Amino acid sequence: MVQKVELNSFDLRYENYRLRHEGIEQALLGSISDYGFREPLEGIDSGNIRILLNGFKRYRCAKKLGIGIVPYRSLGRDEAGGIINFLRISNARSLNILEQARLIDDLHKIHKMSVLEIAQSLERGKSWVSMRLGVIGKMSDCVKRKVFKGEFPVYSYMYTLSQFIRMNCAGEEEIEEFVNLTAGKNLSIRDIEKLAYGYFRGPDDFRVQLKEGNIFWALERMKEVSQDMGDCSENEKSMLRDLEIVQKYMRKIIQKSTDPRLKSNSFFVQANLLASGILSKIAPFQRILRKFYDRSGKA
Repeated sequence: MVQKVELNSFDLRYENYRLRHEGIEQALLGSISDYGFREPLEGIDSGNIRILLNGFKRYRCAKKLGIGIVPYRSLGRDEAGGIINFLRISNARSLNILEQARLIDDLHKIHKMSVLEIAQSLERGKSWVSMRLGVIGKMSDCVKRKVFKGEFPVYSYMYTLSQFIRMNCAGEEEIEEFVNLTAGKNLSIRDIEKLAYGYFRGPDDFRVQLKEGNIFWALERMKEVSQDMGDCSENEKSMLRDLEIVQKYMRKIIQKSTDPRLKSNSFFVQANLLASGILSKIAPFQRILRKFYDRSGKA
């Protein structure tokens, strides 16, 4: 049931658990100003405390517009139960994997729920829960702050830095250092990807320049390296382009595969056939790529 409540009655303890996006928030500000609230804020009624879980952008917009009374829906009276309800509702909404992970981490650490209990409550597999606990467990407090405040792109953390973590090219301290060096600089995802390759895989002088704040020098250096194909044969240039294409579309599939809008039976029938064909080639592809990686690494 939706009710009207005072804006200043909310406890904002979970505000830093949700990702910020200034562009989306600015558009929402205009929408609320013109049309009012299309959806209620949601939270937990724990005793005399009203804890906000969903609607922080709407909350901040209301503050800016001087709106004192807002629509509100309760998700329960128990904090752990309210989080579970919100996560279950969010399966049909847009809730980033890191936002899911942070709430699940609270259920596990603060509310002492086991992986199995969380999985059963959310009607998910244990691997789904464990993967999210693993992702958030690898993030230092500093990196969490930068990512959730919108100073460092979540996409860059999930799909650029994570590959260096998986390959053991970077430890927690190095990841934190790189995020600190590049956060808040208005860099594109592509620029961050270039800098990450140079920082974790490049020569020592590249890291020194980046640590000294010479970001634009580093980007120019990476551009020179990417364009320096004069000594490559046509076959080698073709192979480099193919590798770039594979990397690009792997990232796209990783990003799109969890999109809730993919749901028609016709889509799944065709997608299953294609996925089956790809999976049958994964093992030999991975084996050959590993050999190629080792061979090229000697250069």
